[in-house]
Formats: sequence, C-alpha cells, structure tokens
Amino acid sequence: MNIVNRRSVLLAGLGAAGAGALAACGGPSGDADRTNALVKPSAPAVAAAEKKRTSTGKVHKRTLTAAPAMLDLGGGVMAKSWAFDGRAPGKELRVSAGDTVAAELSNQLPDKTATSIHWHGLALRNDMDGVPPATQTAVRAGSTFTYRFIADTPGTYFFHPHVGVQLDRGLYAPLIVEDPKEPLSYDDEWVVVLDDWVDGVTGTPDEVFAELRQGMGGMDMGGGHGTSGHDMSGMSGMGGMDMSGDKGGASASPSSADSGDGMSMRFMLMGADSELLGGDAGDVKYPYHLINGRVPADPDVYTGKPGRRVRLRIVNAGGDTAYRVALGGHRMTITHTDGFPVEHQRTDALLIGMGERYDVLVTLADGVFPLVALAEGKNATGLALVRTGSGRAPKATVRPKELDGTIVTASKLRAADDVRLSPKRTDRVHRVELTGGMTKYNWAINGKAFDMSDPTAAPLMVEEGQRVRLDFVNRTDMWHPMHLHGHTYQLGGSGPRKDTAIVLPKKKLSVVFDADNPGQWMLHCHNAYHGEAGMMALVAYRA
Repeated sequence: MNIVNRRSVLLAGLGAAGAGALAACGGPSGDADRTNALVKPSAPAVAAAEKKRTSTGKVHKRTLTAAPAMLDLGGGVMAKSWAFDGRAPGKELRVSAGDTVAAELSNQLPDKTATSIHWHGLALRNDMDGVPPATQTAVRAGSTFTYRFIADTPGTYFFHPHVGVQLDRGLYAPLIVEDPKEPLSYDDEWVVVLDDWVDGVTGTPDEVFAELRQGMGGMDMGGGHGTSGHDMSGMSGMGGMDMSGDKGGASASPSSADSGDGMSMRFMLMGADSELLGGDAGDVKYPYHLINGRVPADPDVYTGKPGRRVRLRIVNAGGDTAYRVALGGHRMTITHTDGFPVEHQRTDALLIGMGERYDVLVTLADGVFPLVALAEGKNATGLALVRTGSGRAPKATVRPKELDGTIVTASKLRAADDVRLSPKRTDRVHRVELTGGMTKYNWAINGKAFDMSDPTAAPLMVEEGQRVRLDFVNRTDMWHPMHLHGHTYQLGGSGPRKDTAIVLPKKKLSVVFDADNPGQWMLHCHNAYHGEAGMMALVAYRA
C-alpha cells in the first residue's frame, strides 16, 4: 500500500528545526546561579501572593484516596483502573469563590507508584500546583500530602495527576468554584465530563505510550517511505483505515496487529483526520468514549422539566481526543470558557480540546434528547441523555444534525467586558515553537524535549508585573491544546480568557497574560502523550 497517513511523513529532523527560538533571554548559565535566579515554590513571594486573595475563611476538607478500582462503565463493561475513592469521574468538589480547599491526597496506588494532584485551570499558589518535580516532590505510595489553597476565581475546573500518563486513567474529578454574585439566570446545573477510555479494557496508558514512543519511522508503509526521510506531505491520509486491517480509525479491537516489521499496532490510530483540527486528529485508538463515566450503550441520564433553563458545565478530561459536542433538538448559548465569561454566543455545537472547559445554557424541550460528544476525526461518539418527558431513547450511535450545524471554536469568542485585559504595552515576548512528529514521536518545545530531571534547565523567564506575550508557532502536522498553569491568558486583543487553547497545525496563536502569580509554572501540550514525550516548558519568575 502506497497511501500513507500524513503524520507518518514528518521529517525526522523537524524537532531540531526550531531549536533555540526563544525571543527573550533565559536564566543565567551556571546551575547555582540559575536556580537562585528563580522564584522557588517555597519563596516568600508565593505566600505573599496568596495573602492578596480574598478569603471567606470557610475551609472545605476532603480526603482523596488514589487507589486501584474496578470501574463499572455500564453496558457490562468493566475496567480495571485507578481512581479517586473508587469512582470515575471522582466525586465533584464544589466550593464558593474565596473558600479554602484542604484536600489530603492519600496515595494507595500499587507498585511504589508516586502521584500528585494538579488543580487544572486555577490560579492558585505555586507550591500547591501539584507538579513534580517543579513544585513538589511526588507523593510516594503509602504516603499523604495535603493541598491547601484559596480558590478565589469562579469557574469550571477539574483536578488530575501530573505524573507520567496517569491522566489517562480514572484519576480525575470536576472542581466547581461558584460565584456568590452569579450573574447568570438558570434553573439547574449539569456537570458533563468527557473522556476517552483505554485503561483496563485494551491496555494501559503506559502500554499506549510505550507503543507510541516506538514512532513510525521504522514502519514499512510501502515503497520504504517510513524511513526514507522524504517529505510526502502532499499525499492523502488513509481514509479511516487503521493498520490492523480494520476499517474505521477508531476501531476497538483488543487484539494486537503487526505492521509488517514486528511493530505492535494495538493502540496507534491511523487515518484520523479533521478539517476543524487542521489535519490529524489524534494518536490513540480508544475502545470507548465516555460521558460521566458511562459508555453509549448505557448512558448517563439527566432528568428535568420542559422549559427549564439548565447550565451545562462541560469538561474534556480526555488524553488524546477533541470532542464536537451537541444536544439534539437544541441550540446552546456559550457563556464561559475555561472558567471565564465570554460575550454570549448561540451555537449548534462546540469544539472542546483536552483540558478545555465550556459552560453553556440550554432551554429544555419536551422529550428525550441525545447529548453527543463526537470524537473529532475518530468516527466514534460518547453519549448521555436528557429526559424531560415520554419517548424512546435514541440509539447509542445517534448523530444529531446539530453536530453538522454552526460549530463555535474559541477563536470565534470574545472575552466579556469585565474580564478583558486592559490595553498595555507588552514587556516580554516568548516564541514557543511546537516541534516534533509521529516519525520519532519526539514532541518538544523549541526543538528540546523537557527534562523532568532538570526542570529549570531552560525556563521561559518572566518578572512579576510584566505583560507577557506567548507566540505559539506550530511547526508540526498536528494540533496541540496548550495549557499554562497558574494563569489565564487572552487570545489576541479581545479574545476569550483561557488557560488551554488549541493551536492548529502550521499556524501561529498569540496570547497575552499578566505575570501576577510568582513561582515556577508548567506550559505544556495537554495531549497526555505529547506532554510526556517532552512538549513541556517551564515559565519561571525571576527572583
């Protein structure tokens, strides 16, 4: 076969092409000087920033036990995984803005597995961000660690580990910070968590990553193109054929297949193309796509009344999948993204990348309606139901027409007036080139894979009080959801405030933020496997 997926033809040396492309200076050259030049998580400046947050004085205590669990995904599907307190998603944590979270992580994972909790999207104190080794030592099996911080920004968030590819197991749960002065008017809420699932069904995330790390450079794709190094980017994709011989790139066959050269192809996805995502949609074959932990054959059901206005808080907790989300028979009004309000916009469907969150309002009609999360480019769906009256539930494979209607992405939104950044001169610019590809699975930033053993090796330096611009330049043939810890940035001059944004292939996205939260913060692709391969960097404050 001479037709190849265009991911497999990335130049093997692409990752090196953007090396050293920082637009601003890094830290001092000497190790000791470099370390001393950075604001440490334990520094007084971190505690001082916490004291500036408005506190209600109310403390929410929670013990979160990370442990092995046998999860019932519905429809007779059982998954041996890891989870918080035996369920996935974990139990929602809901507080009011200004409340203090005091969450004790009890690590009961097997085989001396260390872990942590990252509070995704929250601008919290640096030493509680949960990112080993940058902000803390990983919590060893059998040990505990208490995260204590003020959650002062209302919004829809979630929490998950920041160790290896543990994100792609069941260790995640929603975190809702309510606004005591909530300006929206609605009758009820429904938290909707999306996830792509492999763990304990066809393999584990660690096995997935091991296969991906073999890369595609050694594969015999016909004509020797897999190793030739020639640029064949003009050739078409594989039209939904995976390398196991099954048609349909999202096939869920648990059996191993062989590419012809001995390489296992249990997990690697081929032919997943999306116009919305600018090409390749993902790397991984998932047997299931879940909504609130349920498979489409046995979906989660929201029960309400016709005419009631419901706020959906939608979280993409997936590892490798963007979702196109629509509620059959309804239009949605987008009100927030990544916790921050936007100018309201009506839509039939929305696109949500890994790590992103969207809040929407819907006025419920009478009947039974499918909430569908189409795995973008993967020819598979997650399903939940809204029931407000009598009627037969739709089939698990239902594809409502709204999925092909008006689709809103973040680039089409504007920040609400009260959260839009005021015009200000930019003090620091960092060029953040996204590099690498599937050939060697060498995802990186500025041509350099992040070194977990030396996280401060090449930081993107900022200083407190600066207005900072990040120019994401995607040199790869795949999209990347880029997540910044501890801050929210604004897309362009008036776009939405976000902490995670999709950067399309061969495109540039500029974002700005104010450096107002001292410490050492990760900037990374929220594809679990791209980040673990090295598409990470450290944004560090100068001491």
